[in-house]
Amino acid sequence: MARKFAGSVDYGLALSKRIYYGKGAATAPDPPAMSRSPDDYLPTAPMVYAVVPDPTAVDNPDVPSYQPYVHGRCDPPALVPLQMHEVAMEVDCYLDTAFVSMTGRWRVHCIMTSRRCDCQVAIPMGEQGLLLGIEVDVAGRSYNSQLIIVEDIEDMSAEVGKAKDGNFLNSQTFMFKVPQVYGGSTISVKANWSQKLTYQGYQFSLRIPFTFPSYVNPVVSKMPKKEKVLLNVNSGTVIELLHNHISHPLKDLRREAGKLSCLYEAEAPTWSSQDFKFSYSVSTTNISGGVLLQSPSLHDTDQRDIFCFYFYPGKNQSGKVYSKEVVYVIDISASMENLLMNVKNAILESLSRLTQQDSFNIIAFNNEVHSFSSLMEPATPEAISNATQWISANFAANGGTDILFPLEQAMKLLAETTGSIPLIFLVTDGAVENEREICNKVKDHCSSGLPICPRICTFGIGAYCDNYFLQMLSQIGRGYHDAAYDAELVELRMQRWLANALSIMMADITVDALENLDSLELYPSQIPDLSSGSPLIVSGRFSGKFPELARVSGVLADRSVCTIDLKVQHVKDVPIDRLLAKRQIDDLTAQAWFQKNTQLAEKVARMSIQSRVPSEYTWMILLETVREKITSDVTLEVPEKVNFKKMLDLKGQRVILLGNLGKGFGNLTATVKNIPPGVEEKTSDAANVLVKAASNCCGKLMDRICCMCFIQTCSYVNDRCAVALSQLCTGLACFGCIDCCFDLCECCSCL
Repeated sequence: MARKFAGSVDYGLALSKRIYYGKGAATAPDPPAMSRSPDDYLPTAPMVYAVVPDPTAVDNPDVPSYQPYVHGRCDPPALVPLQMHEVAMEVDCYLDTAFVSMTGRWRVHCIMTSRRCDCQVAIPMGEQGLLLGIEVDVAGRSYNSQLIIVEDIEDMSAEVGKAKDGNFLNSQTFMFKVPQVYGGSTISVKANWSQKLTYQGYQFSLRIPFTFPSYVNPVVSKMPKKEKVLLNVNSGTVIELLHNHISHPLKDLRREAGKLSCLYEAEAPTWSSQDFKFSYSVSTTNISGGVLLQSPSLHDTDQRDIFCFYFYPGKNQSGKVYSKEVVYVIDISASMENLLMNVKNAILESLSRLTQQDSFNIIAFNNEVHSFSSLMEPATPEAISNATQWISANFAANGGTDILFPLEQAMKLLAETTGSIPLIFLVTDGAVENEREICNKVKDHCSSGLPICPRICTFGIGAYCDNYFLQMLSQIGRGYHDAAYDAELVELRMQRWLANALSIMMADITVDALENLDSLELYPSQIPDLSSGSPLIVSGRFSGKFPELARVSGVLADRSVCTIDLKVQHVKDVPIDRLLAKRQIDDLTAQAWFQKNTQLAEKVARMSIQSRVPSEYTWMILLETVREKITSDVTLEVPEKVNFKKMLDLKGQRVILLGNLGKGFGNLTATVKNIPPGVEEKTSDAANVLVKAASNCCGKLMDRICCMCFIQTCSYVNDRCAVALSQLCTGLACFGCIDCCFDLCECCSCL
């Protein structure tokens, strides 16, 4: 999809050369050089594109000009990047989460005033970005996003697929269309999303896509270009925040203990050419943390109070981590062929982190199991060198996916562990039929009286694996779960995930404040270990009296018991419900999947609607309001169920279905077929084969011939030759071979 999108933008930039801006006006910015890769055309900041199926509609809406007629249509439609006239961003950071609100204004500068086109909006987000809401305003119409509950989505997949107007370009970029916008109109878009702050080297880092290409700068040079970024940080602590890296010149507005507010506002000659980056550290020497309490809102269906524990690893704890016994369980099925090099690099980097007090083993699996050793091997330089050679020889992608047997083998290897932390790292890109059986087997194993239950850490690759199964597995094993949906992120995310799990500094954590409450719901259901690689956040709901001081106990790497007293704060300036909603929804969704519990699924859907955080059981829609038809005194209600056959007339509003924004429950069919992650399932027939064969033989030739050149050439041949040639072209066109070129050749004099 990304390559197809990049090709459409390439066509759109070529089409934009037709636009005449008036005598003496500045020329449009040059598009990227032809030698650049398709990735250079992917959006690196919020963008809006004019969707152009008919190239004759391209012209300056202010200064109409004579344009040579262009034969044919653009299939797929060209995407002309619109020029941006304003951008502003507000960022609120709480603990490890950032809430981003970005507003931009674009003008349809490339379409005649008498013509209309759809506008494609692309919203790239940062680390683990989750779209929360969309607002669009365009000449006489406005659109607002809502979440709705849709039952039996699987049974309606064909119908929903036809109506869906939103999709992901990649895991972090969401796109949707605004229908039928007149040339010369201004379109304003406001997008809200959340994303994670990365934690490394005892500091939090934030990166937001904010790199605008040169061709979105308005051609009118006198038009002011205002950029504005407002950043607010609330760490929840009373510790001074120290910011270390800033990409844009922020000025402090307010600074308090644990809080920071900064502003960047300027008139720039061109829009920002770099992502917005900001890093800050919470200066702590030892393990520290706190407890945040908040009362539920009036419209909350769960009227129990909300709590949040957070723990920051201290700087003095670096190097004081548990010794480990590690088993890597790696999927080497055929679908992993293009990913095994990234996985191999991440594992080798992880092995280099082990000390000689640690031990390890490696299990590669497909339909069979291949073990590096029959026993756990000490992590000596010689053993790691042998493991490197073994990985090179045995990491060959083939066969299917069978997770249960290799996982059982790993648990047997770690059954007698006593003096170390046992860790199992499971990496897969597929789904299997017996996932609930696997979870039950692991659950029984962990409750069988072992000296130490193995920590099971799971990593999912692509959209075909069931990440809720993997998340449930890691919850049962008190481990860590992570995922990478794009191939280029696999190695980086895996390295971070492995490093985090290998740096456990406090285990068996208990909180005395949770013992005497009237009712308690904990997310996750078991408290994980504290790692030096990331803060630990535990949340939940409770009823009863919460003490003013919470005592936390855990066992450190030297086997001493560490006890920390955490201050309990009742806060109003931290939106705990929004901050924790995604965690709670994911945790409950995994439980609903594991237990096949429809009541839990309904609870998740209600939480999703209430918190406006997408889930697997809700879909996002856009409600169109035409201001001429709907007056402000009309009260609009959004139904929980939508009839997809009647997507109009919801109290005068048009409903545009954007789709489900969840990560899904895996794809067993794609796994069985060994379809690589990122490759969509496609059906093929004889007609498709014929079209492909025909396009291969003459596509390159036709791409170099514009229609006007072809007509002029035909005028020089005799009648019989012209008739024969036209009949041949008609026959080839039946197979979809000829895609008329709307991009006029630079080498000819058609203009």
